[in-house]
Amino acid sequence: MVGINADICTMQAITADILLTNAHVVNEGAVFKAHIAIEGGLIKKIISADDNLQDIQAKEVLNLDGLHIFPGVIDDQVHFREPGLTHKGELYTEAKAAVAGGVTSYMEMPNTVPGAVTNVLLEQKYSRASEVSLANYSFYMGTTNSNIDEVTSIDPRKVCGIKIFMGSSTGDMLVDNPEALDNIFKHGKTLIATHCEVDPEIKKSLTHFRHIYGDDVPAWYHPYIRSREACYGSSTYAFELAQKHNARLHILHISTAEETMLFSNDKPLAEKRITAEACIHHLWFSEADYKTKGNYIKWNPAVKSAYDRDAIFAAVLDNRIDVIATDHAPHTIEEKNKPYIDAPSGGPLIQHTLNAMLDFYHAGKISLERIAEKMSHNPAILFEVEKRGFIREGYFADLAVVNLNAPWTVDKSNLLYKCGWSPFEGHTFKAAVQHTFVNGNHVYNKGTFNEDSRGMRLTFNR
Repeated sequence: MVGINADICTMQAITADILLTNAHVVNEGAVFKAHIAIEGGLIKKIISADDNLQDIQAKEVLNLDGLHIFPGVIDDQVHFREPGLTHKGELYTEAKAAVAGGVTSYMEMPNTVPGAVTNVLLEQKYSRASEVSLANYSFYMGTTNSNIDEVTSIDPRKVCGIKIFMGSSTGDMLVDNPEALDNIFKHGKTLIATHCEVDPEIKKSLTHFRHIYGDDVPAWYHPYIRSREACYGSSTYAFELAQKHNARLHILHISTAEETMLFSNDKPLAEKRITAEACIHHLWFSEADYKTKGNYIKWNPAVKSAYDRDAIFAAVLDNRIDVIATDHAPHTIEEKNKPYIDAPSGGPLIQHTLNAMLDFYHAGKISLERIAEKMSHNPAILFEVEKRGFIREGYFADLAVVNLNAPWTVDKSNLLYKCGWSPFEGHTFKAAVQHTFVNGNHVYNKGTFNEDSRGMRLTFNR
């Protein structure tokens, strides 16, 4: 055991598995210097830097002087591709990339092969994650036009939410039957997360551009094919259904300025019935980037104009948009290098999500406290996650330790995604994640991993 001594003792003796000392803690609207004692996977004690550490007995002491501790990031929208699409990504590989980026918990989407549209298939994903995931996990129940019985039979305490693809080409998981949608919003027992685009509008636009260009449609027309009208029309429809049934609606990856005006900031997050998410790529890129990055920034909904990007950022800052996530969705390089018409939408982001937001901090666009709020606190509040998302005594020790002044450049040698590429390749981030703790386990340490432990299934206070 390692003892830490000081001149004056102002607290009772405690024991700890790990003692993190001299860190700048970013939590609940403040940045303050403190020490954190961890025991049994939980935060046992938060000790002010003004207090003394005499009689604290810890098995391991890690001096974090000059570094910042954030509550572990909770990413409420990822696609890790398992089962059925493991040539793109796996629960193991993508969760490993997540913890390297300070993400300690994720909520994964149901559009795998087969799709997670029954409780049996859903539980198979949970079982697999328990075997291989270094980060904590939850999985959405997928919806179809005909699986309402499965949707209404989930346990809200054990499943993060229900996912509806309201206008995305995801096979049987495109829910476009008005009666089916009405039933889901009426009878769903937990949060409903939606991908909102009007599919007929998209097909009409695609037909128009194919008439002009044939199979050689340039990638920069993607925001006009997956148009702002398609996004706004579908989001408005979801909004109206939620109001009709007083459903708990969460609209994912807002991509237009018009959509931001649907949401309010007139009440605390815990009291909102309709909430919204912004994704890193819609905050970072604009349509000008298609010229150089092409299909590598092809997402659904599409990255749109700089005006839209700035409006989304403004809505994040004024609390109309509540959380920031990634929509991490890897595809192989070979798939992305196909012609625009054939190239799939989506890209890998989860290893760089916190780094990207810290670049915005260095640019003076957002504070450290707001980053913690939008990426950790608010997902925990919004989904009612049990004992996570905050640095509080008695909460799980999910922590991301960051050096704000440690520039590093993204290249293929330091990518952890199975797909082996990133839209950030060549970019130099100003900050670096140096340590990540998941349930008190020191999972990531300056480029090395401790794989002796696995993440836990998230539970919800519902």
